[in-house]
Amino acid sequence: MRVIFMGTPDFSVPVLQALADAGHEIVAVYCQPPRPAGRGKKNRPSPVQARAEALGLPVRHPVSLKTAEAQAEFAAFQPEIAVVVAYGLILPQAVLDIPPRGCLNIHASLLPRWRGAAPIHRAIMAGDAETGVCIMRMEAGLDTGPVLMRKAIAIADTETTGTLHDRLSALGADLIVQALAALPDLTLRPQPAEGVTYAEKIDKAEARIDWTRPAQVVDRQIRALSPFPGAWTEIGASRVKLLASRVASGQGAPGLVLDDALTVACGEGAISILHLQRAGKGAQDTETFLRGWPVPAGTQLRVE
Repeated sequence: MRVIFMGTPDFSVPVLQALADAGHEIVAVYCQPPRPAGRGKKNRPSPVQARAEALGLPVRHPVSLKTAEAQAEFAAFQPEIAVVVAYGLILPQAVLDIPPRGCLNIHASLLPRWRGAAPIHRAIMAGDAETGVCIMRMEAGLDTGPVLMRKAIAIADTETTGTLHDRLSALGADLIVQALAALPDLTLRPQPAEGVTYAEKIDKAEARIDWTRPAQVVDRQIRALSPFPGAWTEIGASRVKLLASRVASGQGAPGLVLDDALTVACGEGAISILHLQRAGKGAQDTETFLRGWPVPAGTQLRVE
């Protein structure tokens, strides 16, 4: 098929590659414009733009799709279908109506649960046992369109947003190739009205750890915010990101370090910190971290 692909971050790259490998004619790739990045703050193309250029595909990055000019350019590519995954711009109805086979979105949740911006983070933070990918035909509402295909996967007890992100990206790439191959035979199934939840964008204020909360909640917070933005606490006067953890046995005053291996008491129970990162340093496992900066049993982490 003649496909317009629309995506921007790392999550979208395997999908673009899978469509190219499956032999679809990708007539244009739409992504967000290059942004300043790195120490020099030079404009850096998005991961999707970099892969598209490596594949020799034409790239467009309009700041809006609401203008007549942008819509005319989109229509001029004569797409049969558009595939959208983590693009970053709202598609107005005029754009949704251009491809005769519609615009398909790859969404990283089991809709209608976790519509919105941060479904992977929210699924882990909420303690969901499973999540998955839905292939949805887009409409004007926020992730409200009917679903063509869906596949569920279990969320492991040690899962971070980073690891689940990679698994769902690969699953989405596989599922969209299947969906396009079987498109005439697929049934559009409206989302049920029950079970709707919204995955609000992660706010940086959510990243600070409150040690008065139960261990299970703190553990999910750490794993949900790893690797970005990273849940954090203060050890002494230094802010430290906690990137991996597990629920552990033990109890004590909230924020009290219970042993010499960074087991920390919570409001109920305790957690073991497995990976962490000081400001300006690389991420380290706990054993390596403690060799350079011991945090002995009895240390009190800041609670407020």
